[in-house]
Amino acid sequence: MYLDFLVKIPNAPGKITYRKKGDTDYVYYEYDRIYDKMSKKTNPKRATIGKKSEADPTMMLPNEKYLKFFPDEDVPEMSHRVNRSSCLRIGSWLVIRKIIEDYKMTDILGKYINGKDLGLVLDLATYSIITENNAGQYYPDYAYNHPLFSNNMHIYSDSKVSDLLQSMTDEQSVGFLNDWNANRDHREKIYITYDSTNKNCQAGEIEIVEYGHPKTDVGLPIFNHAIAYDVNNREPLFYEKYPGSINDVSQLQLMLDKAAGYGYKKIGFILDRGYFSRSNIKSMDDHKYSFVIMVKGMYGLVNQLVLENKDTFENKWANHIDEYDIYGMTVKRKLYETDEKERYIHIYHSIVKESSERTLLTKKLRQMKAYMMQHTNEVFTFGPGFSRYYILHYNDKNGVFLFPEDRTRVIERENDLSGYFCIITSERMTAKEALNLYKSRDTSEKLFRGDKSYLGDKSLRIYGDSAAESKIFIEFLALIIRNRIYTYLKDEMSKLDKRPNYMTVPAALRELEKIEMVRLTDNQYRLDHAITAKQKAILKAFGLDSNIVKHYAKDISKRLKEAR
Repeated sequence: MYLDFLVKIPNAPGKITYRKKGDTDYVYYEYDRIYDKMSKKTNPKRATIGKKSEADPTMMLPNEKYLKFFPDEDVPEMSHRVNRSSCLRIGSWLVIRKIIEDYKMTDILGKYINGKDLGLVLDLATYSIITENNAGQYYPDYAYNHPLFSNNMHIYSDSKVSDLLQSMTDEQSVGFLNDWNANRDHREKIYITYDSTNKNCQAGEIEIVEYGHPKTDVGLPIFNHAIAYDVNNREPLFYEKYPGSINDVSQLQLMLDKAAGYGYKKIGFILDRGYFSRSNIKSMDDHKYSFVIMVKGMYGLVNQLVLENKDTFENKWANHIDEYDIYGMTVKRKLYETDEKERYIHIYHSIVKESSERTLLTKKLRQMKAYMMQHTNEVFTFGPGFSRYYILHYNDKNGVFLFPEDRTRVIERENDLSGYFCIITSERMTAKEALNLYKSRDTSEKLFRGDKSYLGDKSLRIYGDSAAESKIFIEFLALIIRNRIYTYLKDEMSKLDKRPNYMTVPAALRELEKIEMVRLTDNQYRLDHAITAKQKAILKAFGLDSNIVKHYAKDISKRLKEAR
């Protein structure tokens, strides 16, 4: 259908072509190029966007496709319409809407957040997932071309976003977390993986922001952010934020009390090596929580045990764990003299890991020695890492560095321990069971990577404690939703013979963003085209199909019509 006004032919060099049919010159727009592997040619994809005007060759009579490809161009009929794009991307939003409905998040949040703000909170969480950004000033750009959860799909300004973040209270986030955890089955034993990261703060006066020990130091103050994750049900449970100067080991002991406060009694913790300490083990014993902790084979409390059992299991096929191509064995003993209980210590050896660690050690030693040789006959002080592997000889009279001498016993001991690692469990299990349990925390690690890589949350860009608390809370809501997207896609991919590259969260969202509704001349939105095979495969993971998409599309169109 052609519109009843003229517009300038778009200025898109190399993308506009003309085709004459009868007395009419049709204007074509090249919107894509597809490479054909068979013919080894690139085929352009073109769509008709209008008819050239006979009176003025610089003008054309546009059609609906013109509105789709050039939504920001001014047209005469746009003046009375709401400031919303004529092309709405609905695919990803529909998936997120289903997850929000499945979790009854609107009902839970509605107890603590008023209706007007509730929609915007969900929109901000959705915005961070789809755009991989959490900067409030760009939210209106997202809202311009997406459906919304706000009343009448109202597009709020960035100043309203700022006001919302400032106005939210701790009671709202605490209330949600209490209800969210109350809905979990506390009778069932669950394993929680507890992981933490730190985030830079680029603005504002925020109490929890301090200079600490960041994983990546860019010279900014930080705060620490931790999440407890239920590996059985594959869901985030609760989060913590604490000052940047507090280390992970200290905070874990406080988190144990919080888990008890949420009603979790039958709990096992799966922890990374950063949490391995006598005090943490004692705290978990005091709470009667079981645990699974990874420890490097070179760690002081276990390296002697590794050496004692070296060459006793590495070549025995009965000790081979096929899923990971690793050999493992289990011994039972106390970790240290004052330990009150015997622990199950699972020792593992990987040939691949051994080769990699030996190569890295050799490379590191070569680089260290080359660096030291550059400073011979100089008064120079080296860091503590150098004295671990070398005896540093200096001239007693003038303090000049002379030469390094290898600490051969230290180097040979590290080579002996290469490829080994341990998992310590409080409960009896086989080496294979312990490794499978520890590997189940992979989803939690992906959750953290998603938090920092795909939600735009490497840094907190906000002024004031209240706004910071609000943003962290909305980020947690986004993590719940994005994690569910991940598990749906992972489960669906496990059923497939192939591993399509569009079944990752970022790729799936990009593909779903191509499902669009366009506004036609009657001022109503309709689906622009049929759902593709790739989009159907992604939607299937969430229990959605083309008929459900059509139903939701009609609902969106109806809501927008009623909002006018």
